[in-house]
Amino acid sequence: MSNLLGGALSNSEEGSGDEPSPERPESLPPRSKRRRFAPLKVANQIPKRRRKEIEKALEGSTGTPKKWSRQNGPKNHNFLKKRILPGTIRRMDFDLLSVEIGESWPIPVTVVHGSRPGPVVTLLGAVHGNELVGPLALTYLTGPNFIGPGKAIDPEVLSGTIRIVPVVNMPGYKMKSRYMPDGRDLNRSFPGKPDSNTSYRVANRIWNKIIAGSDYVVDLHTAAVGRTNMPQIRANLAHASSNRIARSFGIEAILDNAGPKGSLRRVTNDFDIACITFEGGGPDELDPESVQVSLYGILNVLRSLRMIPGHPSRPSFRILASGSLWIRSDQGGLLDVLAPAGSFVEEGEVVATVTDPESPLESHDVISPTRGLMICSATNPFVTAGTPVGHILPVTKGAQTIRKRLDEDDCLVISGADGDPVWRDDDEVEDITVGGEWSGGSVDAEWSTNPPTDSDEEAAEADPSQ
Repeated sequence: MSNLLGGALSNSEEGSGDEPSPERPESLPPRSKRRRFAPLKVANQIPKRRRKEIEKALEGSTGTPKKWSRQNGPKNHNFLKKRILPGTIRRMDFDLLSVEIGESWPIPVTVVHGSRPGPVVTLLGAVHGNELVGPLALTYLTGPNFIGPGKAIDPEVLSGTIRIVPVVNMPGYKMKSRYMPDGRDLNRSFPGKPDSNTSYRVANRIWNKIIAGSDYVVDLHTAAVGRTNMPQIRANLAHASSNRIARSFGIEAILDNAGPKGSLRRVTNDFDIACITFEGGGPDELDPESVQVSLYGILNVLRSLRMIPGHPSRPSFRILASGSLWIRSDQGGLLDVLAPAGSFVEEGEVVATVTDPESPLESHDVISPTRGLMICSATNPFVTAGTPVGHILPVTKGAQTIRKRLDEDDCLVISGADGDPVWRDDDEVEDITVGGEWSGGSVDAEWSTNPPTDSDEEAAEADPSQ
């Protein structure tokens, strides 16, 4: 974190990505020595129907709302029955449950209310209690290095309001668990119900007291147990304002999907509130790269909304993905991953090996079915036949552009991970499309061990005691 907000990153990495692959040099990076190369035969364009949906949504977007006009002058911000004056910072606790006896689970909230009118942006961490990148990044953001006179977020200069909630699922966070104490996933419980089960009650209070008054929401996550994610943004690109902040976050991979049923992102979009999900790293760990990238991304969003001074930085390319492929083990045993999340791999490349202590003379290779970018890889070393090993975005166009941002191990250097990225116009950013569909209907469906079913959700709604 020492180079956070450091010097500008030099960049001359422009160009189209339709050129054929160059000859491989004789001296290969360490991991590439173990690779196998083969011709690529994959088509990947965002389907025409989906492109039309996105274009139609963007055409319907409007300009700055009147309530943000500076002609109206600064006004107080009312939050949790408290009046916050323009140009001030207020720190308070919010109870996840409204009870007279028992644990109410208070969570800390920091509100920075600017001296000028503007949007309300809510930043959330640890909706899943064991995902720690969000809590650390947002704790940094609320500290003196980022907030105060002359800092990146100066209340006297800020336009609009920022609400920062480092830990949403406080009971899960304290238990080191993804879930709420009733065993349910809070991020499948929105907008909740006030008289239903515990998770639904908490989701309903969060929705009514924190989310409903927002214009934009940035929700910070990591992968779930057994895997790790390359830093990426997930957003419904057919929702105009979500599309805007997804692009303005300033990193390379944007996954286009609506989000699972009951998820915060899906429900906020249903109520026409912009929301994006940042994913980076894995559970129960503090991935430094993901923390730094998420901080850069949040500042980029605030700059793009003209809430804080400065120009948002942008990557040299964006991968806009509407589908993916899965790499699976065909054998059972111990998994040794050779191509971690963030790796750019070729078709036919060995991305992992599987061995078994009971059969020490045998070793089986796990082969990539296509050329592309690994957005997620397994960290659990125990696999059986059919276990997902990697999640890959197939790439046919733009490969040359992507290669210019690879390190010596052929892993993508995410914009912001190696210092403050350069500023560039949006039309200088090359969009690389990856088509297809999300297996199981959502990005992570194939990783889930026990995904909630519609019948489970309907039963919970019908019987509040569940």
